[in-house]
Amino acid sequence: MKKSYAVLGISLAAIVGMGVLAGSIKGKEEERQAINQSPVVKEKGIEAKNEVWGQYFPREYNSWKLTKKSDNINDLLKAKPQLIILWAGYGFAKDYNAPRGHFYAVQDVTNTLRTGAPTGPTDGPQPAACWSCKSPDVLRLIDEKGEKDYFTGKWARWGNEVVNPIGCGDCHDSKTANLKVSRPWLIRGLESMGKKMSDMTHQDMRSLVCAQCHSEYYFDTTKETGPDGAEKITNTVTFPWKNGFKGEEVEAYYDSINFKDFTNPLSKAPILKAQHPEYETFASGIHFQRGLACADCHMPYKQEGAVKYTDHNIGNPLDNVASTCLTCHQESEAEFKRVVAVKLERKEELQKIAMDTLAKAHLEAKKAWDSGATEEEMKAALQDIRHGQWRWDYSIASHGAFFHAPEETLRLLAQANELGQEARIKIAAILAKHGVIGYEAPDFSTKEKALALIPIDLAKEITAKQQFQNGLLQQWQKEAIDKGLLNPQSREGMSNKSSYSGN
Repeated sequence: MKKSYAVLGISLAAIVGMGVLAGSIKGKEEERQAINQSPVVKEKGIEAKNEVWGQYFPREYNSWKLTKKSDNINDLLKAKPQLIILWAGYGFAKDYNAPRGHFYAVQDVTNTLRTGAPTGPTDGPQPAACWSCKSPDVLRLIDEKGEKDYFTGKWARWGNEVVNPIGCGDCHDSKTANLKVSRPWLIRGLESMGKKMSDMTHQDMRSLVCAQCHSEYYFDTTKETGPDGAEKITNTVTFPWKNGFKGEEVEAYYDSINFKDFTNPLSKAPILKAQHPEYETFASGIHFQRGLACADCHMPYKQEGAVKYTDHNIGNPLDNVASTCLTCHQESEAEFKRVVAVKLERKEELQKIAMDTLAKAHLEAKKAWDSGATEEEMKAALQDIRHGQWRWDYSIASHGAFFHAPEETLRLLAQANELGQEARIKIAAILAKHGVIGYEAPDFSTKEKALALIPIDLAKEITAKQQFQNGLLQQWQKEAIDKGLLNPQSREGMSNKSSYSGN
């Protein structure tokens, strides 16, 4: 009898357990189905406010909000003062920091000295295109006003419209939530190479939505006279991919259209400034060749109960090695990080050599001009400086280039140093011709010493910027809130830092 009771008890327990399990499975399945239904965030147009997306995709949104923790200001001009000489005459010589989390995209482009201190919508040094990769509000504006109108005019024109940082609407369709290439200049760039969006797979899209912004570009400038007789200038973001992705191929494209980003006032060399060719360098590396996408390393999958979702705390894969690198690499975490550190140290050494060589070439060229050199004498040396600096910049402007394509990065750095040395040899001969023997470039080993060598009044720039931040910027934010474009609560926890504020 006791045995029968025992069997009955076990059976009842099993039945109850199966019921609980069935209920759990049903609940998990319902959760999966709810997630897979992809709710409509916005029926028509672009939803730029990330917190609205968060109502439908809370896990992804909460992980995206963690990018606010990447708030350190790393002043690269202080760490690498050669940059000030290389970029003399360009905005980057004023202010250049390591990138922060996506949460700070709008704040950083607003705070940087590169965007100046406009006093109104038609004022300031930068064109409207400088907003292009900072916010889904850009896509909203293009959708509402057309691409040409968006690209026409000054950066300050859209200061009260572009207020939500890089987020959901940049990469996802507001109606279907599917991955979407929303920036037409990427599509045109691919088409210039003979590629079609219709041929792209879902895995391709997991990189292409990143490539919309993490790519090299320039502004294709056109001018026309408006009905009021005023000149209208349109600067359209354009990808220089017609010849291919390699540094020399992009360089050849720029040379063919006689393009330059700026003229260095020291050497008078026409300089190309690489932006951030992450996609191009990634496409030449082993990870891309093995079929990986940007999201595989920068946005790994996470598991929460029955739900698998993509981590939107986009950052350095080395901060989460167990879920990124070590899913393929077999070393221990400590050994993997040790190997990477050694490799990076070698790259940094070669980078410093190339930067020192090119910076000296700029300063020695200035001495040649001051000594009476002619344009014809300097032409070949300046072309070497242009090409050498481009290959250095193209190899490292992508902060992850050495992970994406280490061999290509080192190859370009070696070429940069060689071209810089060739320029210096030619300039030495020119100096000798004009009676200057044994000239040594002035010291640029610190940020302060380098700034003293270029024509810039940084204190004036900082004062003007702070006046802008306390005046027009506050007006922009109020207008955006009043129009319902910005939810001030979405900026809670945002730290207001810059390289010049002392924060």
